[in-house]
Amino acid sequence: MANIVAIVGRPNVGKSTFFNRLIEERKAIEDNVSGVTRDRHYGHAQWGGKFFSVIDTGGYVIGSDDVYEAEIRKQVKLAIEEANVILLVVDCHDGLTDLDKEFANELRSTQKPIYIVANKADSPEKTLLAAEFYGLGLGDNDVFPIVAVSGSGTGDLLDEVIKNFPDEGEEDPDEGIPKIAILGRPNVGKSSFLNALLGTERSIVTNEAGTTRDAIHTRYKLFGKDFIITDTAGIRKKAKVKEDIEFYSVMRSLRTLEESDVLIIMVDATRGLEAQDINLISLGIKNNKGIMIMVNKWDLIEKDHKTLDKIKKDMLEKLGENRWIPIIFTSVEAKQRIFQAIELAVKVYDNKTRKVATSKLNDKILPEIEKYPPPANKGKYIKIKYITQLPTKNPVFAFFCNLPQYIKEPYTRFLENRLRENFDFEGVPIKITYKKK
Repeated sequence: MANIVAIVGRPNVGKSTFFNRLIEERKAIEDNVSGVTRDRHYGHAQWGGKFFSVIDTGGYVIGSDDVYEAEIRKQVKLAIEEANVILLVVDCHDGLTDLDKEFANELRSTQKPIYIVANKADSPEKTLLAAEFYGLGLGDNDVFPIVAVSGSGTGDLLDEVIKNFPDEGEEDPDEGIPKIAILGRPNVGKSSFLNALLGTERSIVTNEAGTTRDAIHTRYKLFGKDFIITDTAGIRKKAKVKEDIEFYSVMRSLRTLEESDVLIIMVDATRGLEAQDINLISLGIKNNKGIMIMVNKWDLIEKDHKTLDKIKKDMLEKLGENRWIPIIFTSVEAKQRIFQAIELAVKVYDNKTRKVATSKLNDKILPEIEKYPPPANKGKYIKIKYITQLPTKNPVFAFFCNLPQYIKEPYTRFLENRLRENFDFEGVPIKITYKKK
């Protein structure tokens, strides 16, 4: 059984700071502006030998017509449904507010254990003032004064929280699971794609660019595969990133890129492959990631029988040497080829982790080398004797030869193309290294 804790409360009480304290890393964006956290997102924590998942949520505001706040309320309710234990965070500096009381009324219907976490109790006076939160009338549970920034007081709270967990939980349930990240410019449909796959509103979606701020991780099972899919904030050119919050959102997206196995680069069909998309692809190749391009909003394009081939040809020309990156045309809105897109991402992961037997490599590639040997250099003839795949996370092939220093880049590209023709490495960067025999 999963042990899950949800952190809830009104805006700007320090929920994300508390979340980061529990999971012991800066995963959620923290800012003094209310409404920074919008979607719910997850981390893993442990206390007293028990492991549990923690859900951070956006600030809950009742009666607001703001499009984001209405969506945040939905996300908070989903988090409460998922959790075993609820931590209601309040603010000792502000004292008991009407928003706290309204939210406490919303929580009364749940039968789950609720703990009141009085944050910012950073002086003896503030710690004493925490007693006023008993006025929320949420059962017999104590109020726990804490300082999320320093961690003061969290030990006593967690001692009580883990009493609700019947088992030890898993240290990191995501360990060893393939990680797929959805990346792209703002407003290309990344969050809508995730929601369509899950059949639930996992990420908040609006027509305004920049809706997603944090990287949203979701565990997903499909086609007999278990993997983690991550929705990220849209990435724009540096010159256009003006807010601090957007800057941190972009940094989170880039960190997600580094931590992922496969990147789905989502492109708007009405705009085509742009410079920023090419930059993301280059960054993915540099980091040895599996890559695919998902062209979304295909339903908005006026088409004839030549349109797809023409657009695909144009994209392949922009990719240049990286034509090994697969392209799929989809419409998230019309639910067109979205599951095929995920199937393709899983296939790219399989290609990335493929190991080719040494005997097969030599049987297939050595005859190709005999037909077209490396060009002689300074009167020296290069002889490649043997090939093997190295035991690395990404496909790396070692070619053993007499004069490795004389092999030039064009011949390396020739060898890469022969490897791709004979073995399926679609969507995966290949590295070739030469060793002296």
